[in-house]
Amino acid sequence: AIRTRSSSVVSRSTALFSAAVEESAEATYADPSRYLSDHPNNNVPPHIAALVGKGLHTKPDHPIGIIRTKIQEYFASLPQDYTIYDAEDPIVTTQQCFDALRINPDHPGRSPSDTYYISDTTLLRTHTSAHQSEHLRSGADCFLCAGDVYRRDEIDSSHYPAFHQLEGVRLFPQEEMKGADGLLGKDWTSSPECKAIGEDLKSTLEGLMDTLFGETEKRWSEDYFPFTTPSYELEIMYQGEWLEVLGCGVVHEEVLDMADRGDRRGWAFGLGLERLCMILFSIPDIRLFWTEDERFHSQFKEGSITKFNSYSKYPPVFKDIA
Repeated sequence: AIRTRSSSVVSRSTALFSAAVEESAEATYADPSRYLSDHPNNNVPPHIAALVGKGLHTKPDHPIGIIRTKIQEYFASLPQDYTIYDAEDPIVTTQQCFDALRINPDHPGRSPSDTYYISDTTLLRTHTSAHQSEHLRSGADCFLCAGDVYRRDEIDSSHYPAFHQLEGVRLFPQEEMKGADGLLGKDWTSSPECKAIGEDLKSTLEGLMDTLFGETEKRWSEDYFPFTTPSYELEIMYQGEWLEVLGCGVVHEEVLDMADRGDRRGWAFGLGLERLCMILFSIPDIRLFWTEDERFHSQFKEGSITKFNSYSKYPPVFKDIA
């Protein structure tokens, strides 16, 4: 089942966006002056500030909104009640974005060359995981969080400094984890309970990929993230090649401790919505997601995955014929 941020239950057969997505919130986030200042550490350029608050992930007939809805529908079919967060403030603190996730002060992702800082302690979120600890601390056990994220990057057909992520978290009932009470480090990661969480995580995400791509071959590999252990990467076979689709893992016990949920265990995953959209809709250039050209937007309808048809990079010209 799915719950909105306001905790009203949404029908399993309906994929709605959170009631928290209000025009007033979008208008607030869409104000470039929030992100531009004379602070010596502010490195947000005007063209990036102008992108914030577009809310592409909340538009039901935009490819990003379409895929986000399909993911939400899949989680609505599961036994757990997932709360939806999709209108979080894109300004977060270094504590939220890095410290609460065990990302060390010397991590390259914290560098001003990689991150858009508003001040020395605030920034445009670099991942939706920046909201994970606050939602855990609020008491949420199962939730999805979607939003726009920002990283300084060279612009080309597959890289853009603004994009969208969706992450999911599930904490398990305490009674299912009794055997792991007090376990830390290797004792925890080698326990049957930790293995059970990993198996549930993989099964859940394999089901998601089958929902999006149809039944397809998959392979898992070990990975490293500071905020999960063990950590995994999922690839799928699609049109004859292996494609990396997401990263995930068992939530690190220190992350749970810092969120005042040290008595619980669970998993988390994160994926890039543009990545999935480019594959499923055959969209060749990530910059197209931000266009206002009707020749792009007219090709997509709520609930449907259709292949993108290319058009001239030049605007259409209309001529009267005498």
